[in-house]
Amino acid sequence: MKRILVTGSAGLIGSEAARHYDALGHEVVGVDNNMRRSFFGPDGDTSWQRQRLEQSCSRYRHAAIDIRDRAAVARLFEEFRPEAIVHCAAQPSHDLAAKIPFDDFEVNALGTLNLLEAARQHTPEAPFIFTSTNKVYGDGPNMLELVELESRYDFADPRHAAGIAEDFSIDQCKHSLFGASKVAADVMVQEYGRYFGMNTVCFRGGCLTGAGHSGAQLHGYLSYIFKAAAQGRHYTIFGYKGKQVRDQIHSRDVIGAFDAFLANPRPGAVYNLGGGKANSISILESIDRIEQLSGRKLSWSLSEENRIGDHIVYYTDLARFRADYPDWQLGTSIDDIFEEFAQVSFKDRSSAA
Repeated sequence: MKRILVTGSAGLIGSEAARHYDALGHEVVGVDNNMRRSFFGPDGDTSWQRQRLEQSCSRYRHAAIDIRDRAAVARLFEEFRPEAIVHCAAQPSHDLAAKIPFDDFEVNALGTLNLLEAARQHTPEAPFIFTSTNKVYGDGPNMLELVELESRYDFADPRHAAGIAEDFSIDQCKHSLFGASKVAADVMVQEYGRYFGMNTVCFRGGCLTGAGHSGAQLHGYLSYIFKAAAQGRHYTIFGYKGKQVRDQIHSRDVIGAFDAFLANPRPGAVYNLGGGKANSISILESIDRIEQLSGRKLSWSLSEENRIGDHIVYYTDLARFRADYPDWQLGTSIDDIFEEFAQVSFKDRSSAA
């Protein structure tokens, strides 16, 4: 049995991690103060997920602390002495970041630094997993040559046929304030690995998804579209004709990548993690698929104003991670993801709310 600390434990990836490691017999402390509700209102409320964890996980203990509180974080590390850290807590919206720049930077950058330093002081041998983001690449992918197809854009340059790799520049582009705060955290996580020799990894996620997501208009678009369809809400697409493309990776496959790293950690690692081209889909294609699954039409409209710094096309080149961890497999297809959402959203919504 190991002691595992999970931040953002009532969020999508954090809750998946907490349940997974509890089921494996590990002692799990989850850190989450439901700040997602403060960010996104009732749609972002994760209290239901915390309740599920506390009711169903026998070895789970919740700590409702704020990762910006350096003293509280240090006390937790001193008391619990985690043997692995899975850091998922974040302010995740690049639109919202511009309205709350101090909160955004303090949660994403300062909170990450608090955790890293507490780990260095108390458990420097513990692998440290950080859920970074593809937004560290800013709008650089938009500068690539693109081709417009009937329902999506795509990369025209054959060098990017498999997607965006880790050697793509994060410099000299527009990130959004959210992207900038995550860059700061990402580089700091790398530095604690390279400078101090700690086993740290940045997983630069594409669209991390699954039915455990508390989707809101400003974050978690796939979950939110399903919510809009199920509840008869109007959905607004922001820019790019609705042809912007994202790759989707299920939270279970994300945890599989975490497991692979924990079994063979290394210092200062960086991996892009997403569904890849096979799991890529545009918003228009998403809406069409949801309408097919639900048998109902979604009310939606297109705003010509795109979100600042938003990607037109992004999907993940998984070659580096697959080379280093060849036993890891992407187990959940894009069709599986949509069917799971449909099951929860349209058939047994009451039991999932």
